Amino acid sequence: MATYKILIIDDEPGIREGTKRILQNFKVDYPFMDEQIDFQVLEAGTGKSGIEIIDRELPEILLLDNKLPDIQGVEVLEYVKSKHYDIIVVMITSYASLELAVKATRDGAFDFIPKPFTPQEIRASVENITKQIFLKRMTQTLNNTGKQIRFQFLSVLSHELKAPLNAIDGYLKMIKERQFGNNVDAYDEMLDRSMERIKGMRQLILDLLDLTKIETGKPTQKLETVNIRKIVQMAVDTIRPYAIQKDVDVYINSRESIDMKADPGEIEIIMNNLISNAVKYNRTGGRVDIFLEKKEDKLKITVSDTGIGLKLEDKEKIFDDFVRIKSSQTREVTGSGLGLSIVKKIVDMYQGSIDVQSEPDKGTSFIITLIEPENNILNHSK
Repeated sequence: MATYKILIIDDEPGIREGTKRILQNFKVDYPFMDEQIDFQVLEAGTGKSGIEIIDRELPEILLLDNKLPDIQGVEVLEYVKSKHYDIIVVMITSYASLELAVKATRDGAFDFIPKPFTPQEIRASVENITKQIFLKRMTQTLNNTGKQIRFQFLSVLSHELKAPLNAIDGYLKMIKERQFGNNVDAYDEMLDRSMERIKGMRQLILDLLDLTKIETGKPTQKLETVNIRKIVQMAVDTIRPYAIQKDVDVYINSRESIDMKADPGEIEIIMNNLISNAVKYNRTGGRVDIFLEKKEDKLKITVSDTGIGLKLEDKEKIFDDFVRIKSSQTREVTGSGLGLSIVKKIVDMYQGSIDVQSEPDKGTSFIITLIEPENNILNHSK
């Protein structure tokens, strides 16, 4: 759980104590946040003592009274501005005037809360500020470590989403205009194609979210004892309808239960990507074989298919972000070009390795080795 510091500078002890009580158990949560945010409340009764705390603690939020016994609140605000501190300031005062509001806003005040205020007013303001800080920090992280990712993100969105959206739009117009008559069955193929396009866009968005979390160091690992075979079975069950449609048989060639300390979500991402690729790039009537082997602290996963295979030059770039191997055989295969890139990044977290053995028109085998986290240091950061 992240903790933001809030400094209250007010010469009235009752205001300081009341605000501390209002915020002491207050937490901010929102769907786009990975974790809740709570607050450490600091307090000062004068402007000068408040400045000392600001320099020492660098709080995220400052609740600032203007009428202070030594210097005015606007002077504290000017000090924060002069130091270029990344602090959001809210003025709390009984003596708000237009002149004060203009000056304080010019010097960077985010909001005004008149006294007396209610608990709801303070909480609402703090919640709004907290979300703004969170998003600002996320943006700064992307600016510092993910400029290329952001560029690729926008490029992929414009390229990969434009075509399916145009196709769906065209199909819907044809259905709306009843271009093939009023028989509903005549539009089944258009509906099927539209649903397939939507499925591809949904997967692209999920892949982009996984990639962004990994690249920005945001994921929180949830290590637990995982039944690897059970996760593999879930991945196979998920892809089975598509495998039946493609006439591809999928076999798990390891019957015994294999346990390993890992993040189940990360193992699921690995297996979903490897098995779905093995089916997507297979031939009609082909097969996929999955082998699991655990020796001491090392887990070996092998996924082999009888599909179209890879050329030597393609093997060397399939783990790059947004790379899709294009040929006459893959023209109808949808994908984000992120699946194997994400797999490689997760494998690296486990200090593991990936070996690719492939031959054009004969098939491909991915051999992954993961080291159990108790015996390695996992690193999500770049």
